[in-house]
Parts: sequence; structure tokens; C-alpha cells
Amino acid sequence: METFTLTGAIETDGHLRLDVSTQLPPGQVELVLVIHPKFQDKKPKCYDFSNLTGKLNWRGDAVAEQRAIRNEW
Repeated sequence: METFTLTGAIETDGHLRLDVSTQLPPGQVELVLVIHPKFQDKKPKCYDFSNLTGKLNWRGDAVAEQRAIRNEW
């Protein structure tokens, strides 16, 4: 097992390309990759909830309905 700490760059197409020389014999290996941005250029993107918003058309007395539900408890 070998442990590496590298600095890389994400390309404009969103890919990270690695070329690492090792002393391991040829064959399958298991990789564990942790990517942590070194610099936070932009603030994190906030989720857009606009597709979840809507309007409820209520017919009747909403307060009376709330009280009736509370009285069921």
C-alpha cells in the first residue's frame, strides 16, 4: 500500500486527470480519492426552491379548520 498527497487541477471540462508513478506490481488496485478544494472562489450554490412553490386556493375558514384539528388531539 502506498499513500500519496498530490495537488491537481480540475480542467474546464470538469475532469481531474492523474498520472501517478508507483512501485506497485502490475494488476488491479483499489483507489480511495478525497477531493478537497484548496480555494473557495465562489460561495456555495444555494438550492433553488422556485419549482416547489405554489399557491393553495382554500375555500372555507382556515382558522376554524385548524381549531377543529387541534380539538381532535
